[in-house]
This record gives sequence, C-alpha cells and structure tokens, in this order.
Amino acid sequence: MDKRIRRFYMPMTETSFYILLALQNEMHGYSIMKYVKILTNGEIVLGAGTVYTSLSKMEKDGLIVLLGTESNRKVYKITDLGREILDIEILRIERLYKNTRA
Repeated sequence: MDKRIRRFYMPMTETSFYILLALQNEMHGYSIMKYVKILTNGEIVLGAGTVYTSLSKMEKDGLIVLLGTESNRKVYKITDLGREILDIEILRIERLYKNTRA
C-alpha cells in the first residue's frame, strides 16, 4: 500500500469509514447519505458536499471505482485497496474497544 494513502486514510475519519462501509454494495452519493443516517440512527448525517468531495478523492486514490451512472447519479463500489484499508480500520477500532474492556 502506498505510504501517501496509508498516511492520509489511517486512522480513518468517520466520513471515509462510513463511505467505504456503504460501498461494499453499489451505491450513489445520496444512497450513501441515507444508509449512514439509518445505520447510525441519525447520529451521523453526512452532508452532500462532504460526501461528494470524499467520493472524488477516494476514486482518485483508488479506494473506490465509478461503475457508471443511473438517472444522472454516479454509482460507486469499493475496490480491493479500499477493502484492505477498511479492514485495517475495523481491526483498529476492535482493538480500541477491546482495550476499554480489559
């Protein structure tokens, strides 16, 4: 994994984490926002500007891939690199949680 990618995405922001988590399934930006709001019971509400800026950066960095468009909405999916980064972050969060229970 590229050092620049590792430095930028680790540890991961909540926005990046939830976007990658959502994109385990094909989704467009609005669906991601809706998914995160439902998943977190409204505790985290991602704004359109934040999501679309993040999607653009993540696509450029190779964490997600644009699959195409549906009704003028860009549909994305996580890549193998994105999955690797998400898995590392999940392990980090699990370790943090485990350490609070020790």
